This record gives sequence, structure tokens and C-alpha cells, in this order.
Amino acid sequence: MEKKAFVTKEMIEEITKTYPTPFHIYDEKGIRENAKALKEAFAWNKGYREFFAVKATPNPFIINILRDYGCGTDCASLTELMLSHAMGIPGEEIMFSSNDTPASEFAYAAKIGATINLDDFTHIQFLEDTIGYLPKTLSCRYNPGGYFAIANSIMDNPGDAKYGFTTEQMFEGFKLMKSKGVENFGIHAFLASNTVTNDYYPTLAKQLFELAVKLKEETGAHIAFINLSGGVGVPYRPDQEPNDIRVIGEGVRKVYEEILVPAGMGDVKIYTELGRFMLAPFGHLVTKVIHEKHTHKEYLGVDACAVNLMRPAMYGAYHHITVLGKENEPCDHKYDVTGSLCENNDKFAIDRMLPKVEIGDYIAIHEAGAHGYSMGYNYNGKLKSAELLLKEDGSVQLIRRAETPKDYFATFDQFEFYKKLGF
Repeated sequence: MEKKAFVTKEMIEEITKTYPTPFHIYDEKGIRENAKALKEAFAWNKGYREFFAVKATPNPFIINILRDYGCGTDCASLTELMLSHAMGIPGEEIMFSSNDTPASEFAYAAKIGATINLDDFTHIQFLEDTIGYLPKTLSCRYNPGGYFAIANSIMDNPGDAKYGFTTEQMFEGFKLMKSKGVENFGIHAFLASNTVTNDYYPTLAKQLFELAVKLKEETGAHIAFINLSGGVGVPYRPDQEPNDIRVIGEGVRKVYEEILVPAGMGDVKIYTELGRFMLAPFGHLVTKVIHEKHTHKEYLGVDACAVNLMRPAMYGAYHHITVLGKENEPCDHKYDVTGSLCENNDKFAIDRMLPKVEIGDYIAIHEAGAHGYSMGYNYNGKLKSAELLLKEDGSVQLIRRAETPKDYFATFDQFEFYKKLGF
């Protein structure tokens, strides 16, 4: 699959007159088309809803675009819950899927009416002790252990994951919650990350649907929804084929009709909690080449660093790079593309074949729309960059300003030296 940037050199040269690099820029047209396709893919299920994983791209401007297509939010922390609530999102459209959860966060989730997805059997009593009751609707995260495989190909290792109830705990938990007044139950599972196969959701769905039937039969619980969570990935590399969400939706429908409908469970709502699939391809980190270094290797120094996109530094993740204005030139030069952190793993690419690059060139780093800005940090006193939205009409909107030194020092405002900084 050929990867093309959704911005051009000319566009970036104009944008940087107002907003200097580095910055994250998102493609509104692409986001809307993708959200529409997802909604259509699961339209066969009357209760379907996508709960966008806020952790992927926690920006209210982006979330509001997704809201146009019926998306709710999936939150993992107090601040994500606060963001969703402040945006006016109804509680029933907020899913709280956290782990090792502080009591105060459970209390806030209950207060705003979010659906709580419990990560551990002991959290049943912990939640009741915290808020004084159990909500009428509760969900449990399921972890069957072992390996998760598709057609004998191992996709991930849930047995090593810290999340979720065991199979036995699901049955015990549903019985306990039902005895304490819970009326509507949800099942949630995330068993593989960033899968690039149309078979992941249907395979996961079959496992969860079969579990749901057994839970209903053995505990008498009313299964209101089954949450397939995330895991539908994107092709980071040019040689990968993208998922077809309509094929995926049809695959889930077939399993639904094979397993749930005959069991009298044709009213079960299907939920998803996609983040990467919703946003990653529709965001670039745009940065400028400011240095060259010719030592044991050829280095390109850019004005972004792992603060802006830490996935390559964190676990060697591949992100495609386009040198804007040189898309049609041969990739016959080998570079390491580096940032300025005092860490040798601060590299966006290692031994990457690119066109001949000069100082002043702009590069677009692909698939930075999810888990890009949101994973940033302030090591070395680096400041997080701006977020921009390329609107459908071609205009550009600032949707989050860049941090300033004042932001960095703000939490020292009770100390005398803060006043000497002159803010």
C-alpha cells in the first residue's frame, strides 16, 4: 500500500508562517469518512455504539467530530471522565474502563452516570464499599488467559496481561453482582493489540458470544451488551494491507446470528472502543530538518523528539516518513532520523532509506494521529507541541496551543523563584 501524506510542502510552508514546527496535524475529511464507514459496518446491530478511546487522542475538537457519528467515549482516568462530562456527553455514552482504580475515580464515574467496566473480581466489593451500592448496569473485563490465536497464528498473550477476570471469576462475579441488585451486565475483552487482519473481531466475538450464552444459562444474568474493545489496528508499514471495517462488521454479524440469536439473545448491543483505528492514519507529526551529522552514520536532526511521538523510542515502532516535496524522488540515501533528547533511543527511524534530504526540508511522520501527542512528556524540559486540524474546506484550525515555559513551571507557583521567572 502506497503511503501518501495528506499535506504538501506548499501547505506546510504556509501553515508554518503561523504555527512553527513541530506540530501534530489531523485530517478532518479522513476522520469523518472513517467514522462513517465504522457506523455503517455495524448498523445491523440496533444498539451499536463506538466508545472512542480517549487515551488515543484526548482532544475535544476531535471527539466532537466523532460525536457527529454517534460515538461515545471510553475513559481510563479521572481527567478523561472530566473531559467527557464537561463536553456534555451523557453518562450512558461514557464507558469507564480502568485498572488499579482509585476510589475517588469510581465515585466520580458513578456520579456522572458512566458505565463502569470492572477489571478485577475484588473490585466488586471495592466499588460497593466506595459508593455504597452497585449500579444497575455493570460490565466486567474478561481475560481467558493463555494465548490468543487466529488460525493457529498466535496474535497476543492475554495470560501475561494484568487485566481482567478469569473465566471462573466471571461466573462467580455475575452471580455475586446479581445477588446485590445488578440488573444489566456487560462483557468486555481486549485480547490482541493492533491486529491487521479482518478476522480478529469475528474470532474474539465468537469467544465472547459463547461465554455470554453460558453466563446467561448458568447465572440468569441479563447480558445487555458485549464490548469488543479495541485491537483493530492500522498498517504502519507500506507493505501491510489495511483492515476493511465493513468486512469485519459483516464477520461479527454472522457470528452474532450463529450464536446469540438462537440463544434468544438477539437484543444484545455490540460496543467497540477503537482509538488507533479511528485516528492514527489521520494524523501526522510534521517536523523540520535542522541539522545533519556525518559520523559513523548519517544522521538527520529534526526539531521534534520523542516528547512529540514516543512510540519509536519506547518499543521500536515503525512510522513511515514522507519528505515533503520529494515524494517522487528515489529513496537512495540511508539515515537515522533523530530528535534532541539526551537519550540514544530518541530516533524516529533507524537506517531508513529516504531521498536526499537537506536542512530546511519538512518531513511528515505518518500514523501519528493516535498515541502520538497523548503519550508525550516533558523530559529534558521539552515542551509539547501544538495540535492543528486540517478542515474539510482546506483551512487550518488550532485545536491545542503549544506548551510554553510558563506551562512547564506552573506547578512551582508557590515558590519564590517562580516570581523571578517573570511570568
